[in-house]
Amino acid sequence: MSGPIVSCAWLAERLGDPGIRVADTRWFLGQPGEGRLRYAEGHIPGAVFLDLDEDLAGPVGPGRHPLPDPAVFASTLASNGIGNRHHVVAYDQGPGSIAARLWWMLRSFGHEQVSVLDGGFHHWIGSGLPAEAGPERAAAPAVFEVRADATHTIDRDSLRARLGAVQVIDARPPARYRGEDESVDPVAGHIPTSISAPTDGNVRADGTFKTPEDLAARFAGLGIDPAAPVVSSCGSGVTACHNILALHLAGFPEAILYPGSWSDWSSSGFPAAVGPRPGPSPG
Repeated sequence: MSGPIVSCAWLAERLGDPGIRVADTRWFLGQPGEGRLRYAEGHIPGAVFLDLDEDLAGPVGPGRHPLPDPAVFASTLASNGIGNRHHVVAYDQGPGSIAARLWWMLRSFGHEQVSVLDGGFHHWIGSGLPAEAGPERAAAPAVFEVRADATHTIDRDSLRARLGAVQVIDARPPARYRGEDESVDPVAGHIPTSISAPTDGNVRADGTFKTPEDLAARFAGLGIDPAAPVVSSCGSGVTACHNILALHLAGFPEAILYPGSWSDWSSSGFPAAVGPRPGPSPG
């Protein structure tokens, strides 16, 4: 059995295994289409490409990357050769912020056989492992049926009502959290009471995840209480999944995803906090 993350060596030994499906989820903020171009230039042999904007998000909903309709997403998986019987290994450029979105989404459909490639494509190439070039190839269709989910979400109204009673963490870079650098969303700052927890704190210098013990110490150092609910947010509900994965590795209970995250909150007229501190709960 494998865990929620697998090493490059683990995957390299299993390339060609019919029970494994590899998914390339590379995506780059502000560079639409760049992930698909990178895939064509070189990808892990046999990998299919799943685009964040087209495949891992829906066309309408709260925030920039709303969750897709379950039936549509299940059809996307099946048409890319991913079925209920497959173990899915997701990777991005590294360190796994986009791949963790697919990890979370599959688990939301009750599919526990999913892992994130530790260190991503950057670490794969750096380890001297093979890549193949070329456009996407048609995959043999599979059967994917939605099952009971193991994940939790919250919308902005429910979150606002529970501020102060839940622990909110923010995966965005510190400058965006503080409100000093906001070129994406209409308002700068962060959700009041939220704690800055940028995703780079989950990984080592080489982009691989820290040990469970180090991750547990990281979240404890941020003041996160494992006995209280944790809501994970970011810009649009994508990198928030990296923190959910890190909390999972650290042995914390399942965190709650705020899918709309700051892109939803900042467009609502709800209060915003700025600066390095979480700020008080509004009202």
